Amino acid sequence: MIIAIDGPAASGKGTIARRLARHFQLPHLDTGLLYRATARVMLDHGQRLEDADRAVAAARGLALTDFDEERLRGAQMGEAASIVAAIPQVRAVLLDLQRRFASRPEGAVLDGRDIGTVICPDAPVKLFVTASPETRAQRRALELRSRGEDVDYADVLSDIRRRDERDSARSSAPLVAAPDAVLLDTSELDIEGAVRAAVAIAERAKATSA
Repeated sequence: MIIAIDGPAASGKGTIARRLARHFQLPHLDTGLLYRATARVMLDHGQRLEDADRAVAAARGLALTDFDEERLRGAQMGEAASIVAAIPQVRAVLLDLQRRFASRPEGAVLDGRDIGTVICPDAPVKLFVTASPETRAQRRALELRSRGEDVDYADVLSDIRRRDERDSARSSAPLVAAPDAVLLDTSELDIEGAVRAAVAIAERAKATSA
């Protein structure tokens, strides 16, 4: 069973994906880490994030076992990943890596921006997880502060809106809900409520496709 989860930044999709993977005992891939890792390599080498050739070279050198999540989290890396992800050649390089992960015999849970539309368009379970920009900014600000970052809510909200615009307007695999994805708005849900709703959606889809 493949579970494809898409949605904007700080919507809760990552946490939901991890919990669904645990519930169904499936491997999980946060595909956003691929773009964060690509950006991290470029930043470490002092390269411009908009440099397509260098971004492609960085993406080709990635291995799923190399991720140091501590260095890939944070506001700076989220913004950097969004810039790199807008480069069509980078998305093309990472496409095969993601599809190979999804093709495991037991299935997989993948979350990102284009899982249900591009990476796994035939996934039997598709969720589009969203929340209002204000709710997402509040969540992200709390997350960053818990990591010791000094952030301002207004700045985080501005960043969220800028990333939404970039992700939705890019020419390659823009952020959009697949026509057959189930919308899950988490604006008024705590994480336990959101996970319960996601499990119920997945169970219904699983039963229908069986």
